[in-house]
Amino acid sequence: MVPDANADTRGPAVTAKQDSITLPDGVGLPGRRHSIGLARWWHLGMDTLWLLNGLIFYILVFTTGHWLRLVPTNWDVLPNALSMSLQYASLNWPTDDSWVAYNSLQLMAYFITVFIAAPLAFITGLGMSPALSTKFRWISRVFSIQIARSLHFLVLIWFVLFVVMHVSLVVATEALRNLNYMYADRNSGDWNGFWVFAASLAIMIVIWVGVTPLTYRHPRQVQRIGFALIGPAQRLFEHLDSKPGRYTDKDISPYMWHNGKYPESTEYKTLLAAGFTDYRLQISGIVKNPVELDLAQLHDLAHHEQITQHFCIQGWSGVAKWGGVCMQTIIDLVQPDPEAKWVIFYSFADGPDGGIYYDAHPIEQMNYHLTMLAYDMNDAPLSYGHGAPLRLRNEVQLGFKLVKWIKGIEFVKDFSHIGGGEGGYNNDHEFFGYRQSI
Repeated sequence: MVPDANADTRGPAVTAKQDSITLPDGVGLPGRRHSIGLARWWHLGMDTLWLLNGLIFYILVFTTGHWLRLVPTNWDVLPNALSMSLQYASLNWPTDDSWVAYNSLQLMAYFITVFIAAPLAFITGLGMSPALSTKFRWISRVFSIQIARSLHFLVLIWFVLFVVMHVSLVVATEALRNLNYMYADRNSGDWNGFWVFAASLAIMIVIWVGVTPLTYRHPRQVQRIGFALIGPAQRLFEHLDSKPGRYTDKDISPYMWHNGKYPESTEYKTLLAAGFTDYRLQISGIVKNPVELDLAQLHDLAHHEQITQHFCIQGWSGVAKWGGVCMQTIIDLVQPDPEAKWVIFYSFADGPDGGIYYDAHPIEQMNYHLTMLAYDMNDAPLSYGHGAPLRLRNEVQLGFKLVKWIKGIEFVKDFSHIGGGEGGYNNDHEFFGYRQSI
């Protein structure tokens, strides 16, 4: 079967990427439209440092026994916390000494923040990783990407409210003594803690104001530093091969977004009009057996089918059934040379800024059970908007790396000579990483 030659080649009125919005610079960091690649490096890079800080905190709090100050030991803490809330609301501040022990409301706030909100932020973050969510189905079963995103956002709201309330009460209730508790580890009313607090606040303001212009001025450096921080974890996650089985036909989404710039070349339109009868997939590079395969020949290869979840870098997802050919079958057919380390997938479509859309994938991921060339979607030939006649599925990577409208495949030693040399069109133009498993 081939796609309908009369299919509407205009696509839907709007693609997922066209539906994105611009945030103010102070909120988006940076906020420029389509700058999510750079924003992710800041987000993931800070996440790495935050997790390291949290790990050190947990080690210290448990080895010193201070965790006992943060964990409720009886149910009386609940009515006492409610009573304390009313006392704070009346502006009649409690007279207890937090240097010695936290009151019930403080105890509950710290317990939730340290032992519930922080771990939940980490776990829901993992739920948004295609590699981990696909491999560890106990994560994605409880925290599907949409649930994970919602909870992740609610955790953010908790942290914001905690910081606002915490700082407000620190200032309103013996500010100098409280700042000494926090910054100088001393129970006194002098100014030492205040000056440390003021210096740290000034540093944070300078960083906040400077992040956006710095990022716009040196985007490639931000990309490289971000990848240096998060890259090792991504490489670790990508080695997790997965097997199908979590999803069934009843899980298939009623609608799957189209995304990317549609192919506009005369070559592609001619192939589409003829039902792709003249289509030839060119597989070349450093292989022993370069080939050209038409759709009939692709269909004659061992058929593979899987139902998997698509993870878009913009946050949306969808489940679909894909039918086609395992990349392992292609590997066996063309027999790449041992020095081939990367597989480049080229599209008939251009990128938004001009130039052919392409993406590089590590050759070891081509052996994964869920890496395939799909020519069917939901038991029907792949539609124009979803990448006809052929698209890539690599379920440990985010959606923008799963090239649609595939024109050719090339096995190479490295990708530095292809496009902008960053391993993909979006990496060249929007500063994403050539590995995007989280």
